[in-house]
Amino acid sequence: MANDSKEENSKHLFLNSVIGFLGVLLFILLIALFSRILYPRIVADRAQEDPALISEVIQLEVLNGCGITGIATRFTDGLREYGFDVVETGNYDHFDVSDTFVISRSGQMENAYRVASALGISRDQVIREQSPDFYLDVTLVIGTDYESLNLN
Repeated sequence: MANDSKEENSKHLFLNSVIGFLGVLLFILLIALFSRILYPRIVADRAQEDPALISEVIQLEVLNGCGITGIATRFTDGLREYGFDVVETGNYDHFDVSDTFVISRSGQMENAYRVASALGISRDQVIREQSPDFYLDVTLVIGTDYESLNLN
């Protein structure tokens, strides 16, 4: 009879341990879900307060159009500090770009305008070149006027 009692106690202990573990797991999952739902709203509120600080959802590439060595990398670092998701850097097809310009690749002109605004680029320097072949939102082509931009 004492053996039956010990077996029953160990079964109860095991079941209680499993229930406790599942309870902790459920609690962690609920916290993760709750924070995931709130996070986009927090980012959107921050973007409205300061348009220069935008959410990480705008993906862009930075291209060197002026021929200055390392300029695309320097702007990439600065744009990432502002919260932009720079996914690619490289050289433009030529190095005689005088005025920096922004290209909207996804058709969402507001994303391109936000990038331009963060750098102090006029809306006149934002163009639309929508293509389904592009996986990113915006292309920034840096010209010889890079010293006059907010991010140099």
